[in-house]
Amino acid sequence: MALLKKGSRRITVDGTTYRWRLRGRPTYDQGLVWSPLTYAVEHAETPGTTLVIATNQPHPSNWFGTRANPVLPSDVADSIRTAHANGWTPERPGSPFHLDQSEGFLSSH
Repeated sequence: MALLKKGSRRITVDGTTYRWRLRGRPTYDQGLVWSPLTYAVEHAETPGTTLVIATNQPHPSNWFGTRANPVLPSDVADSIRTAHANGWTPERPGSPFHLDQSEGFLSSH
């Protein structure tokens, strides 16, 4: 699963460059604030396994106007480091690597 280059942002963490991207429109469950905001990260030069991070906040474009904080580059960098510590190898091909940081997310249902 490769990231779309359009709308992705570059970030360098510990000397390695990655691309990350938030989904512009929420999924149905994210729109209803039933599931948290997620974003994806991949190695910029050698995309392999995509990292998918579930945050503990709603999608900013949810349909109820539930307040959401922006995902900051420092949040992305912290998530990348955590994923590496948990075995994510971004240059190797494979299924997406899921990092669940959704503890504290309060669903609306």
